[in-house]
Amino acid sequence: MVALAFMGAGLIAHWQFGKRGVRPDFIFGLLIAAVIGGIAGAKIHYLILHPAEWPGNLLSGSGLVWFGGMFGAIVVVAIVTKLSKESFAAVMDAGAAAVSVGYAIGRLGCFLRGCDHGVPTDLPWGMVFPEGLPPTTVKVHPTQLYESAAMLVIFVLIVWVFSPLFKRKGPLFFVWAVLAGIERLLIEFIRTNQAGALGLTQQQWIAVVMIVVGLLGTWWFATHGNPKDSLVKSGA
Repeated sequence: MVALAFMGAGLIAHWQFGKRGVRPDFIFGLLIAAVIGGIAGAKIHYLILHPAEWPGNLLSGSGLVWFGGMFGAIVVVAIVTKLSKESFAAVMDAGAAAVSVGYAIGRLGCFLRGCDHGVPTDLPWGMVFPEGLPPTTVKVHPTQLYESAAMLVIFVLIVWVFSPLFKRKGPLFFVWAVLAGIERLLIEFIRTNQAGALGLTQQQWIAVVMIVVGLLGTWWFATHGNPKDSLVKSGA
């Protein structure tokens, strides 16, 4: 599912690159960079959260944290893009749609594995995960499916609602950060992660930072970014 997530994101980015004046075949090298940075970042974040699993978990296929993967991929993708002659702002805009689809597919993998589920619920769609991480025979919120559905909605909003609104390059990834931050902030209230400062989980504090940075970045690029060129098609 991790591989499918990267492939799905790559296809969306390829489509969006063509609409934004970026060479579509640039996605092949960029996708390799995203895989390397994403998996490395996800593993590093997991080991920070679970230091007792070092170094045994270092090379295992389990133990990957989404936020770490996202930040790791962003860093490596930014480096590769800066070394190329492509527009970093245009790549960011395309990345907003791509990462939404990648996240949605990745959370389906979490659902199939039975990890990252929510707290107990009496709702009719509550599910049990007897082989999950952690296992549960009590009905819980299938928060993985909630997040997948939310990301698909964000994908639609990014591509067909927000994109036509902006006349400059660069703000869409920050719009995504705001929407994704709100989604994660809310979903954490029905997940099983341990609360910390002010009753919020670490993931919620990261989500708050995403929202703030996203709002600032959206404003900056919407007012100071380079104008979209003629290669951008309506509705991109």
